[in-house]
Amino acid sequence: MQDHERTIRRSRNWQGPWRRTPGRLLGTGLVRLYQLTLSGFVGNSCRHFPTCSEYAYEAIARHGLWSGGFMGLFRVLRCGPGGTHGVDLVPEKLEPRYVWFLPWRYWTISRK
Repeated sequence: MQDHERTIRRSRNWQGPWRRTPGRLLGTGLVRLYQLTLSGFVGNSCRHFPTCSEYAYEAIARHGLWSGGFMGLFRVLRCGPGGTHGVDLVPEKLEPRYVWFLPWRYWTISRK
């Protein structure tokens, strides 16, 4: 194994740059706590890629606790029986119609 291969960190969560604000740290910390504790009991049954917890982690890291939290919540609700499936990525930027005081609009963010 080469030296540069040893220094590469591997993680199941998004590794891109994001602002470490208190809300984002709290949100991503709660998602990570779920991943380390309860996720093993739930099993590998997510119908999407990335998994719902990975999606929530990235959404909170990119868009903040409020917007990312609602995006993650609605993603989990879509994952149930009769829900959606397949590749469902977090958008890099939110359209202007997705505003903090209309959180129900986040339900349709990945269903386009």
